[in-house]
Amino acid sequence: MHISQAFATRSPEGSEGPDAGRMRARRPARGRAAAALTAAVAFALVLTGCGGGGDGGSAPKSAGSAADADRVEPLAAPPAPKLPVTVDSADGAKVTIDSTDRIVPLTGSLSEIVFTLGFGKQVVARDITATFEQAEKLPVVTRAHDVSAESVLSLKPTIVLADTTTGPAEAIDQIRDAGIPLLVVEPAKELADVGRRIDTVAEALGVPSAGTELKERTESRIAAVQKSIPDHADGEKPRVAFLYLRGSASVYLLGGAESGASSLLEAAGAVDAGKESGLDKDFTAITSEALAKAAPDAILVMSKGLASVDGMDGLVKIPGIAETPAGMDRRVVSIDDGVLLNYGPRTDRVLTEIVEQLYAKGGTGQ
Repeated sequence: MHISQAFATRSPEGSEGPDAGRMRARRPARGRAAAALTAAVAFALVLTGCGGGGDGGSAPKSAGSAADADRVEPLAAPPAPKLPVTVDSADGAKVTIDSTDRIVPLTGSLSEIVFTLGFGKQVVARDITATFEQAEKLPVVTRAHDVSAESVLSLKPTIVLADTTTGPAEAIDQIRDAGIPLLVVEPAKELADVGRRIDTVAEALGVPSAGTELKERTESRIAAVQKSIPDHADGEKPRVAFLYLRGSASVYLLGGAESGASSLLEAAGAVDAGKESGLDKDFTAITSEALAKAAPDAILVMSKGLASVDGMDGLVKIPGIAETPAGMDRRVVSIDDGVLLNYGPRTDRVLTEIVEQLYAKGGTGQ
């Protein structure tokens, strides 16, 4: 979520963007950005039984197809859980889990891990940020991004998984007070968090060995993608600015060091232009001056964000963008909202797609 979740804003279709929970946790509280975000917050920001798992050393699958992007790939034969287990929750509690029969993950990124570990049939509900195909028919237990404790409890879960951006706190307390084991997991902020999150969830579900297998598979595939990055002919790494866009709410933000995208961009052999230009926080309102200082060669956006400004033609109408190298070249990398910043089992696909678009001639929008 931090990304790996964030601002509560409506997507172009009227539903909440999958990035809302993470970005809510990093919500700017200053100037025009704060005003825009306050107006944009409607409710409470990026997941499962597809074909069997592949060999951990196999070539990474491209995230380029819709089928790949919208599905997760469970392990081929996960072991039976060994329960009960007692684990440490990120909020200081100790949680004992004695059944995985009815699981409720309260973020899309946690859902992605649960399904990929092979527990898709035991998941009985989803958060609105779980956008992948295998989860789409599950009942939603969030109102926008805020958890409905009543909806969760009505499903009689045996374990609930949340992270520190999940709220409101009253809902978390209500679920715990009802005697439901609820584990809070530290959110993901960068590639280094992928393995930790997988291990934490796998331990809670009583399958630590499956967690090790999935972690090794994911890390191996990420490494394979990085080996495919072409050499930079001029010796200069491309500068990429991450923009958070919600045109319907007039939210136009430039990502900085804490946006959640820096680790991905750096893993793709690029420079985070916002971070490099001195933006050490999460997001700031887009201005011509900030964009000129960032001077991006390419722009990274979420696909719904790009659609919300009417695509490339609308993007270059945002003040300052047309004057950047990225705007002049119409060079955009667009990644699905529901997976970009999850930092989980599908991050290799995200990285593959960034690399393919970034190093293709001109990138998306040509």
